[in-house]
Amino acid sequence: MIKDTIAAIATPLGNGGIGIIRISGPNALSIISKLFGTTKKGPEDCSNFTSHQFMHGYIFNSVSCMIIDEVLMVYMSSPRSYTTEDVVEIQAHSGSLVMRTILDQVISKGARLAQPGEFTKRAFLNGRIDLTQAEAVADIINAKSIESLKIAASQNIGNLKILINKSRQQLISFLSLIETAIDFPEQTHELITAKQGLNLVKDVLQVCYNGIEQYDNAHFIKDGVKITICGPPNVGKSSLMNCLLKKEKSIVTSEPGTTRDVIEENLNINGIPFIISDTAGMHQTNDLVEKIGIEKAKKHIKDSDIIIYVKEVDSKIRKQELSNLIPFEKNIIIAINKIDLIKDIPSIGIPKIYQHIPFVKISALKNQGIDNLVKIIIKMSMKDFKNTSSVVPNLRHKTALKKAVKFFESAKNGLLTEIIEETLSIDIKNGLDCLGEITGNTIKIDILDNIFKNFCIGK
Repeated sequence: MIKDTIAAIATPLGNGGIGIIRISGPNALSIISKLFGTTKKGPEDCSNFTSHQFMHGYIFNSVSCMIIDEVLMVYMSSPRSYTTEDVVEIQAHSGSLVMRTILDQVISKGARLAQPGEFTKRAFLNGRIDLTQAEAVADIINAKSIESLKIAASQNIGNLKILINKSRQQLISFLSLIETAIDFPEQTHELITAKQGLNLVKDVLQVCYNGIEQYDNAHFIKDGVKITICGPPNVGKSSLMNCLLKKEKSIVTSEPGTTRDVIEENLNINGIPFIISDTAGMHQTNDLVEKIGIEKAKKHIKDSDIIIYVKEVDSKIRKQELSNLIPFEKNIIIAINKIDLIKDIPSIGIPKIYQHIPFVKISALKNQGIDNLVKIIIKMSMKDFKNTSSVVPNLRHKTALKKAVKFFESAKNGLLTEIIEETLSIDIKNGLDCLGEITGNTIKIDILDNIFKNFCIGK
C-alpha cells in the first residue's frame, strides 16, 4: 500500500499562460488546506470541498500568509482520479519562479517530489491501467505523427490489453484443467482432450504471430523511419540533410571532413515520421577524431531502415564501394549530387551488382531533384507496410511475444505427440508469464522501473 504523497509540476517549465502542479496521495487534501483559500484572508479547510469541482482562490505562503498567486484548484477524491488516490491539481500562472515557489510550499507541508512517471506508475500499481496503457501515455506525449497518435490512443483505451487478457484467460482455464488432470488422473481424464487444447494453443499462437507481424509492418509509424545519409567526404551530405529538413542543421563548408560526429534530426513527410542522420565522410584517415566519427557512422548505417549513399556527379561508383560498407539487406538509395556543376550530365556509371538499387540525380545546393528523392524515400518506407489494426505492439511487447511463441510452439508439439501433462503445464505457464510481461501481470521490478524512468516528471 502506498502511504506517501507526491507532487510535481505537470506542465513544461517556462513562461506561459497556465501551469499545473499535481499532488497525489493520502495527504493531498490536508496539504492543500494549509496553502489554499477562496478569499484573500488566508488558507482554509478544504475537506468540505466538492470533489471534481474547480474552486477559485489563492495560494499562500504558509508562514507569512503572503499571496503567491491567484489560482484555480480542483480536488479529485479517491478512487475517481488518475492515480486512484486523492489528487489535487493547482492551475497557476506559468512562470518558472511562481511554479517553483508553489511546489516548494507543497513539499514543505509533507509531500515529496515525484519521480519521472510516478503518477502513471501509481495508476498502474493501483490497478487503474495496465502496463500497455501506461506505455501508451508516453507514446501519446511523444507521438511524431497523426497515425502514431491514433495507435497510442487506441492502446491507451486498452485495446492491446483486451487482446492479451482474452488469450491469458483462455490459457488459465486450460491450465486449470491440466493441473486437475495431473492431481486426479482417474477422475478427470474426460475433462481435457488433445484436440481442445491444440485448437486453443493454435489460436493463441496466431495472436502472438499477428502481434509480431503488426510490429514489423507498422512500428515505424510510432518509432520513425531511420534514414542515414552517408558517403565519401565533401560530396554534399550535410547540404542534403539541410535541404530535406529545410533548415540549416548541419555545418556546410568546402573543407572535407567538416562533419565529424553524427547529426540527427526528426522530420515528418506526408504524415510519416523520419529520423535523419548526417554522418562523417567514409574514407581512410589517420585523424583520431575522424576515425571515431566514421565508426559512429557505421553504427548508424547498421541500425538504419534506409540509407542514402551520396556521390558526386562526376565520380564513378567502384565495384566494391558499397559492399564493403553497407549490408545488402538494407534499403539503399544512391543520390548523385552536384548536377548543377555540370551542363551535360553524363550517364551514371553504376556497376551491374548495384543496378537494382534506385538512384536519383540531385543538387542539394540548388534544391534540384529533391522531390524525386522524397518520392523514393516514401515508396521505400511503405513498400512492406500492410494495413494493420490500431493495435501495434512496441519492441518490448514484440520481444515478449517472441518468447511466448517458443513455449506455445513447444506446447503445440507436445499436444500433437501426447506429451505428459506435467511438461505441457510448464510450457503453458511459461508462455502465460511472457504474455503477462506485456500487460504487467508478471513484470519484473527492474523492467518496470526502466519503463517509467523514461517518462517526464509530473506524468
